[in-house]
Amino acid sequence: MSKLWQARFFTTVNHLRDLPRTTVPEIAFAGRSNAGKSTAINILCNQKGLAFASKTPGRTQHINFFSIGGAHVAMHRHDPINMDELRCLIADLPGYGYAEVSGDAKLHWQRLLGDYVQRRDQLAALVLMMDARRPFTDLDIQMLEWFAPTGKPIHCILTKSDKLTRSEATTTLRQAQAKLDSYVDEEGEGFPFTVQLFSALKRVGIDEATAKIEELVGLNIDPPAPEPESAPEPDPE
Repeated sequence: MSKLWQARFFTTVNHLRDLPRTTVPEIAFAGRSNAGKSTAINILCNQKGLAFASKTPGRTQHINFFSIGGAHVAMHRHDPINMDELRCLIADLPGYGYAEVSGDAKLHWQRLLGDYVQRRDQLAALVLMMDARRPFTDLDIQMLEWFAPTGKPIHCILTKSDKLTRSEATTTLRQAQAKLDSYVDEEGEGFPFTVQLFSALKRVGIDEATAKIEELVGLNIDPPAPEPESAPEPDPE
């Protein structure tokens, strides 16, 4: 069973000062408001209502965090999370790309997203969701370029790949990898960017995405066993 199935709602924040005071690795999911991000998160975590898809895309301006580890699986449970057993956090970033948001709200939104992806030490990797039919929009590129200087991995998931023919899908994947390979650091070294096809409808790419996400936050490695408590020393006679 995928460890992502343990996901539970953890907290929601609208300001950097309210970010969780945890030390476990985080992996953030970003993408345009119509890229199918919420659907993908729900499928990967095997829970229908974990990530909420707003009826008005682009209006949600909070970062929603989901925990992995330290609690029973199932959204209806309200038992507390054992913080000692917390393995990682999933950060569901606000979708971007809709014009209905007011100017002030959009500015706040951009600062929240930019500061989080650039400055959050606990952030181990970014999952960038893009519609396979329209990848690498200007806003997707902006997100890439916000995050690239950190040197941390980005895994791009090309959603809705069922809308493409097999030939189109192959070409799109090849072109996407070439686009990612064009990003290099000051020494000419490539960044740890990867890409895959994904379809929620046809359930394509779920295993590949799960394995990559678990690898990026260390869920593929069993946590160290707790040290046994030492026996109390006998009282001196």
